[in-house]
Amino acid sequence: MDDRKSPPRWLEHGARHVWRPYAQMKTAPAPLPVVRTEGVRLHLADGRVLLDGVASWWTACHGYNHPHIIAAMRAQLEIMPHVMLGGLAHEQAYRLAARLAALLPGDLDHVFFAESGSVAVEIAMKMAVQYHLNRGARGRTKFVSFRGGYHGDTIATMSVCDPDEGMHALFAGALPEQHIADLPRDENGEAALDALLARHDDVAAILVEPLVQGAGGMLFHDAEVLRRLRRLADAHGVLLIFDEIFTGFGRTGTLFAMQQAGVEPDIVTLSKALTGGAAPLSAAIASKRVFEAFLNDDPMHALMHGPTYMGHALGCAAANASLDIFDRNAWQADVARIAARLEEGLAPCLGLPGVADVRVKGAIGVVELEKAPDIGALTRRFVEQGVWIRPFNKIVYLTPAFVTTDDELAQLTRAIHVALSR
Repeated sequence: MDDRKSPPRWLEHGARHVWRPYAQMKTAPAPLPVVRTEGVRLHLADGRVLLDGVASWWTACHGYNHPHIIAAMRAQLEIMPHVMLGGLAHEQAYRLAARLAALLPGDLDHVFFAESGSVAVEIAMKMAVQYHLNRGARGRTKFVSFRGGYHGDTIATMSVCDPDEGMHALFAGALPEQHIADLPRDENGEAALDALLARHDDVAAILVEPLVQGAGGMLFHDAEVLRRLRRLADAHGVLLIFDEIFTGFGRTGTLFAMQQAGVEPDIVTLSKALTGGAAPLSAAIASKRVFEAFLNDDPMHALMHGPTYMGHALGCAAANASLDIFDRNAWQADVARIAARLEEGLAPCLGLPGVADVRVKGAIGVVELEKAPDIGALTRRFVEQGVWIRPFNKIVYLTPAFVTTDDELAQLTRAIHVALSR
């Protein structure tokens, strides 16, 4: 007999009104009602507690309810939750911009804030197109992006995602056409991309997720790929954009993935773990040469963009507090430790039927299956073992908070092995 509590009233009353993400609302099972978060755990309304293996889509890198972040947000809430950045300024946004500029390599010094990762990528794309227009080069309105890539769910960002990825393929006729290529993983790939850029003089920028293509399949590539892209961008006079929304803030083992290649893009986008998962915030950050292309007496040379909640004071307070935690540098040892535990714990999965690959990069662990499983049934198996792991397509992955202990990591990897063994 199931003696769990009945669903809370707010869930029953609101369920017919909330349109949930990535869910077929006619057939999707009811979501699990979370009433409290703590550390790396989700407390459900029925009393169960789940160990979170994905850190709420990779955002809660320091764990939930981190006291330093919560205290900073409380203090800011008392002073000023938000004020528009159009014609006004506030301390949290200006401090955060200066700190990000200091942390990023090279002269990535000019920070344009937004609320979500998709919007940050759209802003970066808009910057790239207008960069060329402001310099008198008309017609550079297209982008080169890569198979396996994912950059968001808005119209422009869907156009630069993998066109065969099921979620975006439905919109093929409505999306701008871009140049989708294979990553230049070797010299032949570099030559092929060189030829593509030589054939098309309409390219504004190359857009890539450095080292790990996240939601497109958790696909890894080495640092030399980024060096090839930098060479090609320079040779063909196009900009290079790094989408570090997933890879930024320690996830791959360095604060930013680009640091492992010694390569600086012209624009980088950040979000997700920027606030430690406590508030929505994103940024498109441009180099000096990109920014200076917008400096002109002509008002039309300005970047005409301004999200209502850009530089949200509460979000910036959370981000500044998150950077305080990163400044302590404990995360570096934790990510190395997590990588070792994921390697050890997921390795036995490689011998299971239906498993195509197991791979680890920093605090990212991936079990790739030969074909897509019943996602709902697999998720239920994880919940039965007291863990929250949310597979997609053929990918079962872990992106745990950096404070996850060895015992908790063992519980997560063991849950995957048990669930896939059935």
